[in-house]
Amino acid sequence: MRILVTGGAGFIGSALVRHLIENSDHEVLNFDKLTYAGTLTSLATVSSSPRYQFKQGDVCDERAVGAAIGDFQPDVITHLAAESHVDRSIDGPGAFIQTNIVGTYTLLTKALGYWRGLDEARQKSFRFHHISTDEVFGSLSDTGFFTETTPYDPRSPYSASKAGSDHLVSAWGHTFGLPVLITNCSNNYGPYHFPEKLIPLMIVRALAGEPLPVYGNGTNIRDWLFVEDHVRALEQVFENGVPGQTYNVGGNSERRNVDVVNTVCDILDRLQPRGDKRSYRDQIVFVDDRPGHDQRYAIDASKISSELGWAPKETFESGIEKTVMWYLSNREWWGIILSGTEAVKRRGLGGH
Repeated sequence: MRILVTGGAGFIGSALVRHLIENSDHEVLNFDKLTYAGTLTSLATVSSSPRYQFKQGDVCDERAVGAAIGDFQPDVITHLAAESHVDRSIDGPGAFIQTNIVGTYTLLTKALGYWRGLDEARQKSFRFHHISTDEVFGSLSDTGFFTETTPYDPRSPYSASKAGSDHLVSAWGHTFGLPVLITNCSNNYGPYHFPEKLIPLMIVRALAGEPLPVYGNGTNIRDWLFVEDHVRALEQVFENGVPGQTYNVGGNSERRNVDVVNTVCDILDRLQPRGDKRSYRDQIVFVDDRPGHDQRYAIDASKISSELGWAPKETFESGIEKTVMWYLSNREWWGIILSGTEAVKRRGLGGH
């Protein structure tokens, strides 16, 4: 099939592109604006493939989106292009509204026009797959899990913008008959993760001998999903999922934030010991919490497991080990990013 991936130079998008080029016969068009978090170096291993092509463009640009879809003639559009960092959404919500809501609307409008022009067989097989987050469901107490029927209760500008985009996609399916799919995933981690997010930030700051900032008391819980497990799930959904359905994708790996940071420190202690023989744990500092910080996320992924046969291959222990090893072996990749951006700067203190 011909797969158009929006945001294919981002963290999850680039993992999907690499997976499709390396493990399938699909042809891929990567449509990406190349904002601060998009880097083509994440695609170096597949960029020379005759089945891969890249087009720079903004999902909010109707002309660019229409041209990309018209030229490539996709069988599937997988929509990953998004602003995704909660802290940045607190400081500057406008970019999230624009990219995540207006961008999704623009893409849906152009996809619908394209789909209506296809012959009956291609209309039937076409899929518009929107990739979203578990954060749209709000915050859980100590028990329970998010399911596909959990009511939406977004708490941050980021999650509100993703909830809005989910609703638009669902509406285009119900109202116009566009064959849509939605997936909501838990926190991803793994290679090529932009170093403003928790796990890569802790790795690069630890290696630099800098303080490791943990929000609040570190007891906020997230369900961690290795990115390569996630993109296998995405392929299963757009190949075999039922149009109009939503699928939750989780890693069955709930951890407190402070325990995640401790695990990263312990692996670094073993693989790259500090010169003074002390533990990297000594660099942990507790800092002011993020405003409105959701306490717990946890996903019930039984639907995608029972209906599509997907399950994560990595445990948190195996996945985090692979992740730390990758960052140790690929300092050039993230070193260039750190030198050219303010990735490690503290954000999200509610200054808006």
